[in-house]
Amino acid sequence: MKAIRLFPSEFRRLLQSPLTGPIALLTLLSPLAGLFLYKPASASTMHTMYLANPALAGGTAGGILFALLTVFELDRTVRSRANLLIDGAVSPVTMAQTRLLALMAAASLTFILTALVWFPITRNLTGQIFDSQSYLLAYSIFMGLCLPIAVLAAASAYQFTGRTDLTLALFALFSGLSLTVWSDHWQLCWLNPCVWALSDDFSNFRIFRSVSFMRLTWLGILLGIWLLSCLCIRQYGKGLLGSLACRLRQFWRPAAALLLLACSAAAWAAQPFVDHSNPDETVMSFDQIAFPQGVSCLSRTARVYPDTAAGTVTAQASFRFRNTSGQPQTVAFGINPGYRVSSVQANGSDVPFLIDDYQEYNEALLEAEIPTGEETELVIEYGGFPQESRSMAAMQGRLEISREYLCLENAALAPRLINAPIDGGIYPTVVEITLPRHMTVIPFCASDAEIVAEPGSDTFTWRYQYNGTGGILYAGDYVRQDIEAGGITIQLYYGRRHQAVMEATGAAEAVKAVADYCTEHYGPLSFGGEGSLKLIQSRVTGGGYAANGASLLDEADFTAANLADSAKGAIPGEVMIHELVHQWWGLANMFDPSDPDAPWSAEGLTVYTTYRIVKDIWGEEYAEEHYVKEWQKAVRDYYDNFYVRNPEYLTALPEKERLKISNSLSSVRQYSEMPLKILKAQDLVGGEEAMDAILHGLFNRDLDWTYPYLTYEEFLDACGLAKEDLNLE
Repeated sequence: MKAIRLFPSEFRRLLQSPLTGPIALLTLLSPLAGLFLYKPASASTMHTMYLANPALAGGTAGGILFALLTVFELDRTVRSRANLLIDGAVSPVTMAQTRLLALMAAASLTFILTALVWFPITRNLTGQIFDSQSYLLAYSIFMGLCLPIAVLAAASAYQFTGRTDLTLALFALFSGLSLTVWSDHWQLCWLNPCVWALSDDFSNFRIFRSVSFMRLTWLGILLGIWLLSCLCIRQYGKGLLGSLACRLRQFWRPAAALLLLACSAAAWAAQPFVDHSNPDETVMSFDQIAFPQGVSCLSRTARVYPDTAAGTVTAQASFRFRNTSGQPQTVAFGINPGYRVSSVQANGSDVPFLIDDYQEYNEALLEAEIPTGEETELVIEYGGFPQESRSMAAMQGRLEISREYLCLENAALAPRLINAPIDGGIYPTVVEITLPRHMTVIPFCASDAEIVAEPGSDTFTWRYQYNGTGGILYAGDYVRQDIEAGGITIQLYYGRRHQAVMEATGAAEAVKAVADYCTEHYGPLSFGGEGSLKLIQSRVTGGGYAANGASLLDEADFTAANLADSAKGAIPGEVMIHELVHQWWGLANMFDPSDPDAPWSAEGLTVYTTYRIVKDIWGEEYAEEHYVKEWQKAVRDYYDNFYVRNPEYLTALPEKERLKISNSLSSVRQYSEMPLKILKAQDLVGGEEAMDAILHGLFNRDLDWTYPYLTYEEFLDACGLAKEDLNLE
């Protein structure tokens, strides 16, 4: 091919171009923006702040820079009026192919140099949690794949228009859409992929796969568009339509482009990562399915075989039914939309089944027929790549399956029975799962998993039992510590990579101190089951939740950055206490999240409780110095703030700056002003014992499940105070 023979000469010429060096240097420096200016990933993990954000910034800035270089180089011969001479020696299409190869090679070389330069920098910034595999994947996918996409987009626009100004305008529009209108659509934001967090302690393969899929589909689409644009390259003095008419005679060119576009579009539509659930989350049609007459369910068993390399699941679920209606009946299940059902059998015989295209709440509807009889065993064979809900498409990574971490929730674990009553009101479920030996299985319930078989030299089969229609299962390379505190046994699970941090911050001691103090002063946690409670550190998810016998600790709460947050405690051990207190104020008692700027939140009571625990441990003088005085200083600065005294100027600022200032001010109100108000309320109601009695009553109040949040008005009423009584000015 002539383009390949011309490539070395064109590549040397491109490297000597006066613009190539500055573009390459700016691209190499562009990850700096991710450390200081452009931070699209919001989590506080070390890999998010020092790996994801620099790589994303490098991809965004580098893509724009190489698009500019592409336009400059493609227009070079036109500017110098040498295009007619070159066209006479080499076909314009051949020359376009050669230039594209040279630009791609320059982009690849620049990326390699950038990755090499930033490798030691990232390793130094992330410290002991640095993972070379995550580094290579993040830079290759977040930055490396972005550069050729930008080159193809710019080259296509130029070859269609033949004008620099129109090309720059089109590329600016294409980039602007990605950064604004498309920014929350994970498949459309080609320049700035939806990456909100990278885990420090566990794997990130799901988000890497998702961004890779998005980038590769865009590469296919833009390569097809580029091939079409080659048909429009001007030649023989003809315009766009004349040149297009000439090249359409070679049918294979447009056919190849259209085939590539069709394949890319098919891949786009068949993406395996996100479901197609009804976006209206007020619709709950599955719960309206009628119960079949005379049918009841006796038990459920699930046998799950995850492929930790591929991130997929192969499984079998069996249900025991009683059908006394005298005729076959249809039962309905909710199953993860990413799974395919290979067979459904009743007592060993195949029965008809149907999976509806309609989806809601991350479930597809599976319907199967069961025969009449006192007992029928319905066996469902299913498997695939579990899809996440479209409502969380911009925050993918929850259903991770790898050798380091696994999370399977509800219908992603086993089909959920929808329309049959449970015999006797008890729904016994047995789950068996086979995983690599180094992984510990942790059911998110009061039950414990036990090893029951060794099917291979490097695998164990775990089994556990519980009662319920859903179920959540975690597994990973965990360390477990058993702590006697608060009258129960607390099983603390955290990732092995995080062991040094948890030991250095005294995690076990913090758990004991918090559980003993909060149980004595406020009462035991309602989700502590049968004398034990599992505290499970999860992969970064954006929050925690609790169920009977288990509670989740978000990895992001225990990163080095969060443990150094002075608003939550003077030292990392105190921040650990703060995050654990959220089990009482935040999980066991929820706060309305609708007004994030309001001072009344879980943080106020959590900071106050942390202060009381620290006061018990380290003394009143220490607590006064590191808490009360810090609150008072922050509140004084808050009341003196120009924008607080002149809110009309805040509303006049650009939205980005306004949000930045508002978030900073609301943080002061929640972490400093509210604890001071609670401390003032403590003095007004008669001291610490009186406040403890009030908080004990609030913690154990009867909940209104239509609005289960602890409100500021309830707190004031319990104290017998008005809002004005707690003014600090």
